[in-house]
Amino acid sequence: MLSIEDNKLVTDTDPGTPMGDLFRRFWLPVALSEELPGPDCAPVRVTALGEDLIAFRDTEGRVGLLDAYCTHRGAPLFFGRNEENGLRCIYHGWKFDYTGQCIDMPNAPEGPSFKRKVKADAYPVVEAGDLIWAYMGPADKKPPFPEFPWTRLPKSHRYVTKFRLECNYLQAMEGDYDPTHARFLHSTFLAPNETQNMQVGTFYRSPSNRGFGSSDPNEEYPKAVGDRRITERNAPYAKIEDYDAAVLSISQMNQSNGSYQASVGVTWWMPVFCTAGNAMPGHLSSNMRVPIDNESLMFYRLRWSWNPISEADLAEYKTGGWTHPEMIPGTWKTKDNVTNDYNLDRLAQRNMSYSGIKTFPLQDIAMMENQWGPIAKRHREHLASSDYQIIHIRRRLLKAAKDLANGVEPSEPWRPEIYRMHRETATGATEQEAIDKARELALTDLLAKHEEVAAPAIRV
Repeated sequence: MLSIEDNKLVTDTDPGTPMGDLFRRFWLPVALSEELPGPDCAPVRVTALGEDLIAFRDTEGRVGLLDAYCTHRGAPLFFGRNEENGLRCIYHGWKFDYTGQCIDMPNAPEGPSFKRKVKADAYPVVEAGDLIWAYMGPADKKPPFPEFPWTRLPKSHRYVTKFRLECNYLQAMEGDYDPTHARFLHSTFLAPNETQNMQVGTFYRSPSNRGFGSSDPNEEYPKAVGDRRITERNAPYAKIEDYDAAVLSISQMNQSNGSYQASVGVTWWMPVFCTAGNAMPGHLSSNMRVPIDNESLMFYRLRWSWNPISEADLAEYKTGGWTHPEMIPGTWKTKDNVTNDYNLDRLAQRNMSYSGIKTFPLQDIAMMENQWGPIAKRHREHLASSDYQIIHIRRRLLKAAKDLANGVEPSEPWRPEIYRMHRETATGATEQEAIDKARELALTDLLAKHEEVAAPAIRV
């Protein structure tokens, strides 16, 4: 459990708060590139970390991210005219370029000289991986852009979309490194079909075996896709380790020849980047949950591959209804949502799936959005040893925020190479040697092994 005070600290990302200041030391996605489809297109509203912003693409294709309200008298720039390399407020005609600089002030006699002194609040932007990223912290603390490999691959190698959730970022994110929920929440009473036989499989329960912990010694344990089996009620957990900007997941086993084998991969990067998720075979996952405010978030859901994603797999992601939920047209809201109880089907819950909720991520979302309300009351929790990753990452975030509040800047944003880490396996004469070798391999920039893939330039 967390104290009421620590729970408020870790969940509050508004401007001027310890956690808000910490988040503002990192590059975060704030929109999809497709929301600004071309030069001089319509501007879009963006709310991130409790701040109302406006994004627009100018005549040269550059993206500006400004305060949503005109510096003159607070008129909303969403209604502005995007024209000739600037966004013009329709109230009095003041115009701002993509850096926020006022470049025209037609209603003021002192405009020619005064405009140079007027600048809207604006944030640096990077466009990479089909996302628009912003750095919202102090200008003199701006770090390099993180080296996620998928941001340097062609568009054909990834599928990313977003949807809005009505809860705090932390309870949504914590489901990604909760090691025991999948065998319950995501299990099914029907043999999984080919679509559901994915990288992070769906646990299958036969109709005669619908619960865990039975006293019947002859009862089968549930089987998981890919011939994985749950053989113990208390399965062994992977070891976790802090490593610069990441938390690593480490597993090891003895070899028959007396050596050791270790597997090392990333569970989470500071502050909101997770690697969990259901994906088609050969694809990798990333979940990024960026606070809109303290009671809502934008969920960026990415699936990517070192090879181009096939048309069939892309169609499954877009319309298959398993890995990505159906959206309400013209919105970033899921059709099944908190207002309609996610269209929970009690008949399906009894006979087909453990949850009765159709789409894989919505099974998680139903738990996240209704966890003691939009901000979970963590002082009421009763945590178990299986929650060790959740406990660890909470402590990591709290320490970083408290350190920053005491004047100690985070080092993590300045280790961009850590964000390219991936899972690797190695052997060694000792357990530690195997872990060290696997960790070193996991830092390798795999783009060097994929020379045939042209890495597009990241646009700043």
